[in-house]
Amino acid sequence: MISRTIETWARKNTGWFPVVSITGPRQSGKSTLVRSAFPEYAYVNLEDATARQMALDDPVGFIRNRPRRLAVDEAQLAPELFNMIQVVSDETGEPGQYILSGSQNFLLLKQITQSLAGRVALLRLLPLSYREALSADSELTVSDFCLRGGYPRLYDIEIPPSVYFDYYVDTYLTRDVSGYVDPRNLATFRAFLAVCAVTCGGLLNVTSLANTVGVSTKTARSWLSVLQSSYILFELPPYHANLRKRLTRTPKLYFYDTGLLCHLLGIKSGEQLDGSKARGAVYEDLVISETMKRHLNAGRNPSLFFYRDDSKIEVDLVDTTDPAHPELVEIKSSATYRATFMRHLPSVGESLGIRPDGQAVVMQSETTETVHDRRVWAMRDWLLRE
Repeated sequence: MISRTIETWARKNTGWFPVVSITGPRQSGKSTLVRSAFPEYAYVNLEDATARQMALDDPVGFIRNRPRRLAVDEAQLAPELFNMIQVVSDETGEPGQYILSGSQNFLLLKQITQSLAGRVALLRLLPLSYREALSADSELTVSDFCLRGGYPRLYDIEIPPSVYFDYYVDTYLTRDVSGYVDPRNLATFRAFLAVCAVTCGGLLNVTSLANTVGVSTKTARSWLSVLQSSYILFELPPYHANLRKRLTRTPKLYFYDTGLLCHLLGIKSGEQLDGSKARGAVYEDLVISETMKRHLNAGRNPSLFFYRDDSKIEVDLVDTTDPAHPELVEIKSSATYRATFMRHLPSVGESLGIRPDGQAVVMQSETTETVHDRRVWAMRDWLLRE
């Protein structure tokens, strides 16, 4: 089994909160993490028809007749359990009583916010980070990781990513999306997902997305919400501050997994990636999503932005997760350093109050170096940061 970095943080939270919730995209490894990290907990999966029916028929008995240390997988399938978990967990207030996980995150989070607010720690388990994937494949290059992505099953067995992602998209559409998208529109929704991939790394234009697939802007916004709630894609907000310059207010669109992104773009090999006009966007997506994973796995709430002002001066990533040490990062797919890569860092850094040692370029170089007091990171080194 591939060791997950977030396990340490998950165990700490069971010492602080009565309930710990683990959400994330389908097949990101939530069930495996729960069973391996918490072997002392009784475990029940509500995808088992018998267990689910028992939970639906008698939620009181289902909880009362089980140990206080209980892990419930796919908990959203029995909504009435959440009220009972609230009642029982409040009786003693002891930490670490229940662990809840599920793949239909919009349903799970809805039940949690309605019934367990203030009692629950919310953890997000994303697909494998590059560091985690290396433990399964020590020869894995950054380019290979871009293409394969981080879904654990791709490292457990020898399955071509194209085959895996074909089934993954089909499963996602039929199991997670069908309850929120009119079945007659599933083919259009699939096309919408592909168009989102094409626009990855660009400013989000909902009207353009809607027009491309022939749906209303309202429908496009609803579909974006579904895709974000299920951890397929995310919006990177623009940086806002009380600066003299006018800053854009439009977010950018990125995917949580570059393997899925490459699949939707039709990129199946390193040669195709190198020759693709989307190459820059894919590596940009990789660095940003891996930065997010690094923070989440360490128990930090990511505070990530991009910078763009009315002069169209732009920097790819502003990371203020640690306010005492903010970072300003340009991301390049090139393996050859150019002085122009840093051209906006000094002025933007000065505007944002980010010192030169917090300004960096991340690129496909072999080694990490320092140029004019700023780091030029080899992408591999950046992805392996702790």
